[in-house]
Amino acid sequence: MHSPSPHIRASRRSLLTLFGAVLVAGTGAAVTARSAAAAGAAATGLDDPAKKEIAMRLVSSAENSSLDWQAQYGYIEDIGDGRGYTAGIIGFCSGTSDMLALVELYTDREPGNVLAGYLPALRRVNGGDSHEGLDPGFPAAWREAAGDPAFRQAQDDERDRVYFGPAVERAKADSLGVLGQFAYYDAIVMHGDGDDATGFGTIRRRALAQARTPAQGGDEVTYLNAFLDARVWAMKQEEAHSDTTRVDTAQRVFLQERNLNLDPPLAWKVYGDSYRIG
Repeated sequence: MHSPSPHIRASRRSLLTLFGAVLVAGTGAAVTARSAAAAGAAATGLDDPAKKEIAMRLVSSAENSSLDWQAQYGYIEDIGDGRGYTAGIIGFCSGTSDMLALVELYTDREPGNVLAGYLPALRRVNGGDSHEGLDPGFPAAWREAAGDPAFRQAQDDERDRVYFGPAVERAKADSLGVLGQFAYYDAIVMHGDGDDATGFGTIRRRALAQARTPAQGGDEVTYLNAFLDARVWAMKQEEAHSDTTRVDTAQRVFLQERNLNLDPPLAWKVYGDSYRIG
């Protein structure tokens, strides 16, 4: 989970096409078409490939000061936030268990990889900021592993399992659109999907104390403003998060524009740097 300080830097198939296939091909094809339609319907928000790409670029602008999120598989440094090494496309941390889980997954799939030998050290430093057993070779080994497609796939899979999937699922349960799903995702990336003092669960509860979700009959814009207010509060509880521009001059801008679907063109700023998609 990457928590930087301000100084660090598919398209979906047409339902009309499916309907035509049903009419022409009969009952057997109808079953197939319904299955395909159901699969397509599953990706109706931030999980739509085009929207997910936007989400990855938005997060990368805040995490790595770049829209090129795919260039971050080999990124690794200690940003001084008490979480040890931060690395990869979503800021896996040696102190917060997600880096350990990633390297364990990679090693299950590719035994003998260049990071496998660091697993005992990763288990020891988990929960703190120590580099004991990792220095001096771990950063170079991480960058070397990033050249392996299996390691990049493992990063993608863990990002989706730990952060992206839960965020989208929870936001859809609250009947939030693409922007709301992204707001949940970005919050879970930074604060974790827990109920600690500044975790996602606490942020959501604070928002619910001020507004109802659309699923509860509330107004989406009103609720998202409350959620972003709670997110800003959580960020300010830690010095490493105290620059709130990833909310104030990014997500809040999209909300003020009523761009609840995150449709390009998108223009925003993070830490004073300007970005644009579309």
